[in-house]
Amino acid sequence: MTGLAKEQFERTGYYVIKGLFTEEEVDLYKETARGILQQRDVRKEGVYLGMTAASPIFKQAVAHPVLVAALKQIIGEQVIFMNDKLVFKNASVDFGSPWHQDYPYWKGSHKISVWIALDDASPENGCLRVVPGSHLLGAARHGGDTTDGLGFQNRLDDADISAQDIVDLAALRGDAIIFHDLLYHASYPNSSGKDRWALIATYKDGAQEDPEYAWATAAFQVG
Repeated sequence: MTGLAKEQFERTGYYVIKGLFTEEEVDLYKETARGILQQRDVRKEGVYLGMTAASPIFKQAVAHPVLVAALKQIIGEQVIFMNDKLVFKNASVDFGSPWHQDYPYWKGSHKISVWIALDDASPENGCLRVVPGSHLLGAARHGGDTTDGLGFQNRLDDADISAQDIVDLAALRGDAIIFHDLLYHASYPNSSGKDRWALIATYKDGAQEDPEYAWATAAFQVG
């Protein structure tokens, strides 16, 4: 992997690690996540912030040596884990994520997120979609229509996305997709009638100055 992660990431804005976690590890993560949601009495399906803050199992996962090695190529030696969110689309959740960049949600220095598949992800159940190289365009104006009530206050207008530039990132459970916070990305709705769970962990370069983020409740230096 020497230099590969950095080269591809700089060119496309993302890098995929296939099979980062084993089937047994993914089973454990999903079982643990389900237990945390039950303990917290989380009934609304969608997004939950703070798996790593809730369990050492996830703290170990977000510091996986292979993942850290790739992040050090991309970010530098001072890799800081900020926080994570569990995105749990069950059989009854069929909405997708609109096109957006993550940067407007935190600003400051650029952050890197890692999308970890806890279920196989396909166009039928809500896999990621990206526009390779769009991170090189800088921060875009986010003024898309939010009247559907699904959140995502920072949206790109669909007219700004060329269909011919889109790449669908199907993933098997245990795969990890590292991506830049300026990368244009979205997800399909889950029309499969099956689960599509993912853990999204966010990191930063510890050498970069940033404001205090209230959401970074489990921050620590990895590696």
